[in-house]
Amino acid sequence: MKRFMHNEKGFTLVELMIVIVIVGILAAVAVPIYQSNIKKAKMSECDAALGTVRTALRVYYAGNSVYPTAAAGTAVTAVSGLDISAADLNGKYFVASDYTLTSDDSTYTIKCTKDAIFGAGNDRTLDHNGDFSGGI
Repeated sequence: MKRFMHNEKGFTLVELMIVIVIVGILAAVAVPIYQSNIKKAKMSECDAALGTVRTALRVYYAGNSVYPTAAAGTAVTAVSGLDISAADLNGKYFVASDYTLTSDDSTYTIKCTKDAIFGAGNDRTLDHNGDFSGGI
């Protein structure tokens, strides 16, 4: 009987507990890093779409010497002359209806609103000076 006990192979409970603790520590470090990368991806998508709208506004300004007039909260795709479709703005985290424009002849503010991502009242904006503000 003693001979069989010495030949048994496997892990002891202590060895298994050590492995579980190590995996737990790795998960505790990896999860916040992963969540941070998800936030950066969301912000990058928003910034890219805001840049697309800014480019369209600059093209419009180059041809007309003024920006198109848009009342506060006007959907970007509803502004005539910008030539921006919903397909240009739809992404993984945001859709075209999340982007609005407020503009007059010489200034504009493009806003990305998504309470589920940014939280209420913390919209991501891009103004005519090229300054980003808000967001996560």
